[in-house]
Amino acid sequence: MKKSRITATIAGVAALALGLGACSSGSGTTSSSGKQSLTVEDYYTKTYDPIYQDCAGQVGVDVNPVHIAGAALIAKVLQQASSKTLPDVLMLDNPDVQQIAQTGALAPLSDFGVSAPAGDVPAVVQAGTYQGKLYGIAPVINSIALFYNEDMLKAAGVTPPKTWDELRADAKKLTNPSKGVYGFAMSNINTYEGTWQFLPFFWTSGGDEKNIDSQGATQALQFVVDLQNDGSMSKSSVTWAQADVNNQFIARKAAMMINGPWQLPALNATKGLKFASVPIPTPTSSQKVVAPLGGETFNVPQTGNKTKMSLAAKFVACLNTPAMQLKISKVSGNVPADEATAATVAQSDPQVKSFVETVKTARARTAELGPKWPTAATSIYTAVQLALTGKASPAAALQQGQASNH
Repeated sequence: MKKSRITATIAGVAALALGLGACSSGSGTTSSSGKQSLTVEDYYTKTYDPIYQDCAGQVGVDVNPVHIAGAALIAKVLQQASSKTLPDVLMLDNPDVQQIAQTGALAPLSDFGVSAPAGDVPAVVQAGTYQGKLYGIAPVINSIALFYNEDMLKAAGVTPPKTWDELRADAKKLTNPSKGVYGFAMSNINTYEGTWQFLPFFWTSGGDEKNIDSQGATQALQFVVDLQNDGSMSKSSVTWAQADVNNQFIARKAAMMINGPWQLPALNATKGLKFASVPIPTPTSSQKVVAPLGGETFNVPQTGNKTKMSLAAKFVACLNTPAMQLKISKVSGNVPADEATAATVAQSDPQVKSFVETVKTARARTAELGPKWPTAATSIYTAVQLALTGKASPAAALQQGQASNH
């Protein structure tokens, strides 16, 4: 979840669905080498290009990577679907898969004999499935965990918390107003990023997207409000994106934070910063956190070129083999979707151990509502904002959210 980008341009999906039956790829059929050439579209950087070249060699094709800015990808895809210029292989953030599949722009992977690897965590299949058909597979995944400053916790005489009560107590001890240090930080911004960060509290306490004003959801929001009321979490969290939270942690202005493995490069580059992470605390010690699944899927668009679509499916299958998952994990800092491969990574890299543990019980954001997820996500982050800014109690904020959650 590096980018919060489910976009309102999806509103045009119904119109697109009518005109996708005879799409043809805008890329050339063959390259100068005489091989079929596949265009791969993503919002990554060139660091992924060697991965693509590896699978291109295995499949026997040439590959042309095209990198689109993350915030512009979905609008670009919708335009390409309308103009029948879709790429041969398309990367999508996993919450977008069902919305794009709904338009008819994607081909079911089963049409080419491709299925999700048997060892992948269950949420990978949930995220890539629409109306019972698998449209995308994520080779690597991520979620969020509780990072902590080892030196600050040691100085305060506390150990990493496992429960909400422990988190609240530890955050109080770690807060030092005279130095502008807060015990805890998270993003509560009014975007899908804010919803993403609140979901582990919301889901683990029994919150439900169909009923966002449930007792469990209210308890979760009250807990976050309590952290702010204690003075343990800055009131500025309502304007912080995850990158801002990470900056607070790096500056030693936050002793603990919720964030993801994509922050590891910046954290490791910070001189003298000793840190580690654990799964996000739960209401009781016997629970496992239910956190959102992050990560991007690879999909085969409906280009109309059956030969290239078949090759594209083989390319997608190649990216999702355990060996390639491991290579992508090393490039991205994310967790292999295959549980056995992820366990191997955790043994050699303690920094990702908490994420390997968390993704086992992670949940796809679209698992329950499918393409309607953005409406619930908006209602949730709006309720969080109302409660933290004092405009409504947690219960009233969630009740307002539920009223608009249709």
